Amino acid sequence: MKNEFVKVQTCEPHRTRTKEILRECPEMRKLIGKNPYTFAAILGLVGIQLAACWMVSDQPWWVVLVVAYTVGAFADHALFVMIHECAHRLVFKTRTANRLAGLVANFPLLFPSSISFEKYHIKHHSFQGIHELDGDLPNYWEAKLINNFFIGKVIWLLFYPFFQLFRMPRLKEIKPFDKWTALNWTLQILVAFAIVWFFGLKGIAFFVASFFFSVGLHPLGARWIQEHYLTHGEQETYSYYGVLNKVAFNVGYHNEHHDFPSVPWNRLPQIRKSAPAFYDTLSYHTSWTKLFFRFLFDKEISLFSRVIRSNRGKVKLCDQSKPDMELIEQ
Repeated sequence: MKNEFVKVQTCEPHRTRTKEILRECPEMRKLIGKNPYTFAAILGLVGIQLAACWMVSDQPWWVVLVVAYTVGAFADHALFVMIHECAHRLVFKTRTANRLAGLVANFPLLFPSSISFEKYHIKHHSFQGIHELDGDLPNYWEAKLINNFFIGKVIWLLFYPFFQLFRMPRLKEIKPFDKWTALNWTLQILVAFAIVWFFGLKGIAFFVASFFFSVGLHPLGARWIQEHYLTHGEQETYSYYGVLNKVAFNVGYHNEHHDFPSVPWNRLPQIRKSAPAFYDTLSYHTSWTKLFFRFLFDKEISLFSRVIRSNRGKVKLCDQSKPDMELIEQ
């Protein structure tokens, strides 16, 4: 059993690597931009979930769960990626338009998460590994409770959204509620009532099951392990280059995304292709399914298998070319 995170004094690795890549491959800046066609993908995914909800609304309960696991989970996971794109303002030019697009993507997920995700995720990029600011890191009590136990990991994946909620009080520098959050909640309450009205209890059950499967006890849930859990030494961030990137809008290109968060999902593979010397030397994953089972059964991997750094100032000191980095992170 482990009882502590891996503490380091070094800066987070991405800003340094970004500057090195830009020195050798200045043409990488051409990949930065928006992809308004992402909104068409959002509408398509929302439509898929509504159609699936309608089809299972008069089916046996086992059909509801099977379709939620095999179809709904993939659609909801993709919608989370779309919300992620909106959080980084990679769809439209204005923040308002991106937030509205994120609200639409949130509809089938039922639980209001689009606006809150934006707030906490941007801090994760700016202060990776700083426990009081990085909401991607588990709470200490959370890591101690789950540790490396099989049953604990199963429970953690199954109820992953709740564990994320429990982290919010720790992140005191983030304002949890504002008018955008209120709008997010209001819209999701209206959507929930509409689903019950038109599709009944099985319809709402399908949406709830799809949501929890998409982020939890499902091979797709291995994405949360893949991104920052220490599975190969003390490398802090990992990419996934498997076939599921095709239905997950390249979200597996996580090192590439952290290095260039202003590059939209459709251009992320070009980052690795343009700078192979920087990415092919890093450890990476090729199967979420394999990682899913490894996480559950490998006692060497626990919730403490994360890097933390205590000096938030050192993260800022890594950035010695601020105007250029602001362009990359815009």
